[in-house]
Amino acid sequence: MPRVAADRVAPLYRRLRWQVFAGIFVGYAGYYLVRKNFSLAVPYLVEQGFSKGDLGFAMSGVAIAYGLSKFLMGVVSDRSNPRFFLPSGLLPSAALTLVMGLVPGALSSIAVMFALQLANGWVQGMGWPPSGRTMVHWWSQQERGTVVSAWNIAHNVGGGLIGPLFLLGMHLFGDWRSAFYVPAAVAIAVSLFALVTMRDTPQSCGLPPVEEWRNDYPPDYDGSHEQELSTKQIFLEHILPNRMLWVIALANVFVYFLRYGVLDWAPAYLKEAKGFSVDKSSWAYFLYEWAGIPGTLLCGWISGRLFRGSRGATGVVFMLLVAGALVVYWLNPPGRPGIDMAALVAIGFLIYGPVMLIGLHALELAPKKAAGTAAGFTGLFGYLGGSVAASIVLGHTVDRYGWDGGFVLLVGAALAAVVLLAISAVGARPRRTVA
Repeated sequence: MPRVAADRVAPLYRRLRWQVFAGIFVGYAGYYLVRKNFSLAVPYLVEQGFSKGDLGFAMSGVAIAYGLSKFLMGVVSDRSNPRFFLPSGLLPSAALTLVMGLVPGALSSIAVMFALQLANGWVQGMGWPPSGRTMVHWWSQQERGTVVSAWNIAHNVGGGLIGPLFLLGMHLFGDWRSAFYVPAAVAIAVSLFALVTMRDTPQSCGLPPVEEWRNDYPPDYDGSHEQELSTKQIFLEHILPNRMLWVIALANVFVYFLRYGVLDWAPAYLKEAKGFSVDKSSWAYFLYEWAGIPGTLLCGWISGRLFRGSRGATGVVFMLLVAGALVVYWLNPPGRPGIDMAALVAIGFLIYGPVMLIGLHALELAPKKAAGTAAGFTGLFGYLGGSVAASIVLGHTVDRYGWDGGFVLLVGAALAAVVLLAISAVGARPRRTVA
């Protein structure tokens, strides 16, 4: 598309950046409305006779498919228009969630539940990569830390809203399956909003590259950064030989194990071990997610201002604090719900910062034309390693050794993440980003 007149560049850039950000923020929040609904159904399914280990296996379908899909869709998204790519995954995800809530027999067996979760996980992988691609094209390197931090809270907004929407559905319909179909209805509307507001690259709108407009070039920037890369180039030149990308991908395994180990099993743990009611556990689920909003923003600010862009060093501090809150959440005796809620909120406040930092670090370790693939690579490890283990391994461990056995694994994961993030902090090359 021909470039717009010079006097129109700045106002058009500013307007479209707000519009595009709204699209990827609301759109990605929509994905989380229909991703982790199964967790709220677990206590009811346990009452129907299913074991935690079997339900953990069924729940793992999302993580297995999502980890693979996020990686492969990252490759595809680097060569696709994100405006159409993101809604194309959200609509079928909402449809599958409607099936789980409305179709008789959809939750009748572990095999059927696993298959539906697997299918949902696959289309869920189409949310992060186009969002990451959009951000590296519309915001320059010095802006990106702040922008990614702000965008990253979208999953807290969407994930947290599942709890209140579930309670609304229970109030309106008296049906625990409303945990699926009420959020799915909202997600359908969100997909249409994303389609209307998102755009492809600035160049597709007649604008110059953001580096040129902002006069903010990475140290090694040249014209080749605007050339599309083949899949072979992305993998062989920028992904597989990138040692630091491997380190943060391994760290992501343990961060995700902790993130989803706490989140997915919170309704069951609070009900069984701490005596929480359905209302209280649903609000606890909501607070865990929404506590991540200020936590993520604070983490992004600390990373840029206090640690001068060192994502690994910031992650070490936050993961050590997560380990402390986790011990309180575990060892606090029943009958003191205020402390349980405070500890759970603290974990939510702290854990999403490292989640964001690893994704941001991945974007910084690869050229912007390979950004979706780099982010998908760390996501592959996080979901196939961490999230799957949080469902299957943690579920079977709790069945056999009780909740104490599960928390031993969670604390160990926090400490392993600290070690790997420390390695990434030492090995990271100096950068000039301040956001």
